[in-house]
Amino acid sequence: MLLYMSNSAQEGQSTPLHSVSVAGVVVRDDGRLLAIRRADNGTWELPGGVLELDETPEVGVRREVLEETGIEVEVDELTGVYKNTTRGIVALVFRCKPAGGVERTSSESTAVDWLTLEEVTEWMSEVYAIRLLDALDGAGPHVRSHDGRRLTPAR
Repeated sequence: MLLYMSNSAQEGQSTPLHSVSVAGVVVRDDGRLLAIRRADNGTWELPGGVLELDETPEVGVRREVLEETGIEVEVDELTGVYKNTTRGIVALVFRCKPAGGVERTSSESTAVDWLTLEEVTEWMSEVYAIRLLDALDGAGPHVRSHDGRRLTPAR
């Protein structure tokens, strides 16, 4: 897939800008799922972040998970593509397995924990919890949109 982004505008028309992020659904052998509590807003989410220009999505998700949690991962497969329609962020979510490292916080996280499915649905907002649930159902990759708070119904 070829993506083209431009910030140039033609007479009265603006070209939308998007950023691409990656996130890892890291599943331990006991079924617990890796999550972080973000330092900037205190919400529980998947570890992840903006994909660098010179890296593949798989390399990006390994880097982001390690930076935010201290956990090294093996990337299994793409499980979903999610667009935040308000912020113009397209997130690629990958199911991963832990491959080493020790949990630690970072400048981007105030807590790192292995959550149960019940904790995921209780602690995370729907737009982030669904990414974990989608990754576990084996029916992906899923494609969903949201406005930052609620999922947009499929048409």
